[in-house]
Amino acid sequence: MKYAHLAWLLAAVALANTACAATPASLRGHKQAQVGPRPFYLVADMDPGPLKTKLQQCAKGPFYRTDFSIGHRGAPLQFPEHTRESYQAAAAMGAGVLECDVTFTKDKELVCRHSQCDLATTTNILAIPELAAKCSQPFTPAHGDTPASATCCTSDITLAEFKQLKGKMDGFNPRAQTPLEFILGTPGWRTDLYSQTGTLITHAESITLFKQLGVKFTPELKSPQVAMPFDGMSQQDYAQKLINEYRAAGIPANQVFPQSFNLADLEYWLAQAPDFGRQGVYLDDRDADPAFDPMDEHSWHPSMDQLKAKGVNILAPPLWMLVTLDSQGRMVPSLYARKAKAAGLDLIAWSLERSGPLAGGGGWYYQSVSDAINNDGDMMTLVDVLARDVGVRGIFSDWPGTVTYYASCMKKR
Repeated sequence: MKYAHLAWLLAAVALANTACAATPASLRGHKQAQVGPRPFYLVADMDPGPLKTKLQQCAKGPFYRTDFSIGHRGAPLQFPEHTRESYQAAAAMGAGVLECDVTFTKDKELVCRHSQCDLATTTNILAIPELAAKCSQPFTPAHGDTPASATCCTSDITLAEFKQLKGKMDGFNPRAQTPLEFILGTPGWRTDLYSQTGTLITHAESITLFKQLGVKFTPELKSPQVAMPFDGMSQQDYAQKLINEYRAAGIPANQVFPQSFNLADLEYWLAQAPDFGRQGVYLDDRDADPAFDPMDEHSWHPSMDQLKAKGVNILAPPLWMLVTLDSQGRMVPSLYARKAKAAGLDLIAWSLERSGPLAGGGGWYYQSVSDAINNDGDMMTLVDVLARDVGVRGIFSDWPGTVTYYASCMKKR
């Protein structure tokens, strides 16, 4: 049985590589994609059933670019996040929308980083002494039960200095005694094979790149980790600067989905840049309230209807908020998901492929359905529930090819 499983996987990959000439009329005009071997592995690992059979029948492809597949920081399962190489990989795998998390440098230039102060874990800054000396918190080695630490922010350095850095896979060694030991902390289920270049880019450069790649844009305005105003730049100036860079590049607002965890940013865009604000994505952080429960609408502040009344059209929660288990242990939409749809809110889920192997239940991203998760193939079952039953308009993934495979098979645009 083990060898039959492997034989199907190898045959499926080979068939997909020869399927480009077989594009049906309904998919003509969609750019073809190369999803890589991982989706075939996931399908092969699924429990037997109609969904597995259907997905196996799609092994020949073709696979095509789709807005349903959103590159979360690019393709950081294997490529350093928010780098040119990561974005190029995500687009090749069929992501129709790419994300630049936006923060700013000391000279107030917008750059792509997941957090304003993550340079110690996502770049080689600690390996460049003259730049490491500018970090908010210099490297401190591990001592006893106290882990090693360092805090290096984009706002600590100028854009010219930022451009000297190289992206690496996110991670650090908590037992490190030296800066070079600290930066060697990639989780075992990721890889450093593609970390040799890691070209960092500005937000404006991401706009140029994404336009060249033919994809849409979903920038996230990151919460500043410095006091605002920063050198005279207010939060509103920061939010406006993001929009201005799309306007300067001539990008139509209907191609851009600006995101924020800060509801006030969405309200600002709706008031001051309504053509962009109407496509704004509210990244739901209401679970920061200890009383929050996706199965109890009285714990949601503001409510779904109140969000809609404020002008929010797209809501993006983590995967686990959108699903629960029924009495038979099957994944089904949560009350949160049902009420959001009833209020007229579109939904986007984040983020697939961030949990490593799923045999242990999947961790934080799968917490509401962990009792139904015992193998990697269950990821495809969750994608199917999100697509068919919840009705999400897109899924963020660290390996966009996984979502692309599903969307291509199910003819989702």
